[in-house]
Amino acid sequence: MPVMTDRRLLGALLVAVSAVAFGSMAIFGVWAQRDGADTPALILVRFSVAAAVLAVVLAVVRGRLGLVRPPWHRIWPVAALGGIGYIGQAYCFFLALEYAQASLVALLLYLFPAFVAVLAAVFLRERIGLVTALALGLALCGTFLVVGGGSGRPLGIALGVGAAVIYSLYITIGSVVTRDLDALTVSTVVCAAASCVGGGIVLVLVAAGRSPSFPATAAGWGSLVAIALIGTVVAILTFFAGLALLGPTSASVLSTLEPVVTVGLATWLLDESLTGVQAVGAALVLGAVVWLALEGRPTADPLPPT
Repeated sequence: MPVMTDRRLLGALLVAVSAVAFGSMAIFGVWAQRDGADTPALILVRFSVAAAVLAVVLAVVRGRLGLVRPPWHRIWPVAALGGIGYIGQAYCFFLALEYAQASLVALLLYLFPAFVAVLAAVFLRERIGLVTALALGLALCGTFLVVGGGSGRPLGIALGVGAAVIYSLYITIGSVVTRDLDALTVSTVVCAAASCVGGGIVLVLVAAGRSPSFPATAAGWGSLVAIALIGTVVAILTFFAGLALLGPTSASVLSTLEPVVTVGLATWLLDESLTGVQAVGAALVLGAVVWLALEGRPTADPLPPT
């Protein structure tokens, strides 16, 4: 029993570290944008650095963990998942930060478990029971309060919801194409594909006479690299390490710390604040996410999270 308790405590700590790392990404994103970085540059650096580091980690631990390199016909769908779904979600997320508060964007993104439940019912024929339906209604009510109770340009709100929709599609499709594949390989392929597509987008922009805008100072570059190393690599590795020790349901519940961390850091470091109505809405959304996680809905998936 003590060994199991120690394992669960370590797992909980790792998932909590992951949530803090993911939750900090929006803050680093705002800082990088304030220093002159635009979304194409941010996406390119994030996924290029993350893919390189994850590839090194995978090469080092593959033999020790007994990981088997999947055949090419299994890799291509995962690459498409990263090059379309993951990068699409990331673009919406970071563009949303230009038009809405980081705390609002983080809360809107966390609508994705509710969207996953609906998509799983429609396309994977999973049944929506009474409890799930009530949780979905709770999330919807919370969203109305979060959006209606504070400030945020319509485009920023639309992009935040768009990020949640794309991420839910990414998870739903990913639950099929990544079946029986190890999480580290999937994460590396997804980030590598997103890096390639991000580089292609930058080349198209350059050819059209619009070069990407990178940070103007070392501090801005530090924020950009932190998105890749802390908000992506550390967050992914600690999440999956914690998931292995803790199990999906508990990991899902603990991962709801992510938007809480973003709201807290945005209040502390960006001088943002939630109105009373928004705070109630945020509590409803997070309550719905926890409820869905306890029902066993796929709020934690063997895919790189946000």
